[in-house]
Amino acid sequence: MADPVFFNRAGPFSLLQLAEIAKAKISGTDNHEELFEDVAPLDTASARDVSFLDNKKYIDAFSKTNAGVCIVHPDLESRAPKGAVLLVTEKPYQAYAKVAQAFYPDQPCKAQISTNASIDKTATLGKGCRVDDGVFVGAGATIGDGSHIGHGSFIGSGVKLGSGCVVGHNVTIQYAIVGNGCTFHPGVRIGQDGFGFAPGSPPEGHIKVPQLGRVLIGDMVEIGSNTTIDRGAGPDTKIGDGTKIDNLVQIGHNVEIGMGCFIAGLVGISGSTKIGNFVMLGGQSGYAGHIKVGDGAQIAAQSGVMRDVDPGSRLVGAPAIPDREFFRQVAALSRLAKSKNIKKGKPEN
Repeated sequence: MADPVFFNRAGPFSLLQLAEIAKAKISGTDNHEELFEDVAPLDTASARDVSFLDNKKYIDAFSKTNAGVCIVHPDLESRAPKGAVLLVTEKPYQAYAKVAQAFYPDQPCKAQISTNASIDKTATLGKGCRVDDGVFVGAGATIGDGSHIGHGSFIGSGVKLGSGCVVGHNVTIQYAIVGNGCTFHPGVRIGQDGFGFAPGSPPEGHIKVPQLGRVLIGDMVEIGSNTTIDRGAGPDTKIGDGTKIDNLVQIGHNVEIGMGCFIAGLVGISGSTKIGNFVMLGGQSGYAGHIKVGDGAQIAAQSGVMRDVDPGSRLVGAPAIPDREFFRQVAALSRLAKSKNIKKGKPEN
């Protein structure tokens, strides 16, 4: 059970309601009106809880769970405890997410403008906005209906923020146009200078190149804590609809990211790189500038991508290469190391 100090629980929900929310088929009971009160992991769930199985690593926990109802893929239905009540679906993780959202819905934005906020008289705030203490909203900025700006955040002059956005505490947004339903977690920095210098030598040294572009962010984008997105140098930096970005990600100037991408923590994307739609970038992976990553590509954690990536590719390593080739190389190195150990009279492990 989530700590009620921090989380407000809704419900209870009947089994039939849960099946409708999850778009799942009920199995194991004819009592569709039984009520359930919460969501919980397989190993701690009680008879009044909903749990789920999506990863085969947890089949043992699934086979022993005391959960009142479990969400599961049809292929794993047979591994359930005897007499278990199940919600069967081809997409158990997505179904669980919908059920968990039902029990723990987002709290509605309570319209309130703090007297301790600094809001330029030329700024426009939509209906039902909340602006907390210490917020700065610059000249000509526009904030859409129902948006929430957290404590100490900075919304620069001319920024356009869509409706239903949530801007966490101590966020900076400048030189940006943002769509609807976006979330910025605490410490996000949007629209600062890109890293642009014309290299030089003494006595003149390096010369700063003015960064004259913007950051354009689509609808339903979520950006994790302390992530930074530089504005463009001339062309704009762009983030497509529905893209989800983790904490501590660096996105350089002129980068273009498509729709529905997943970008894990500590990723670094150099300037003018173009990322396609529904691409998945693993944690700590890095991308050289001026390259293209095709639609649907998947890049493993800690990979170093130095050249264009074809659509649908799966790359691993630094420098990144196709996953099958990478694992063949790993296997070959392992065999070579074993053969050398045998020649030296060392036992195999």
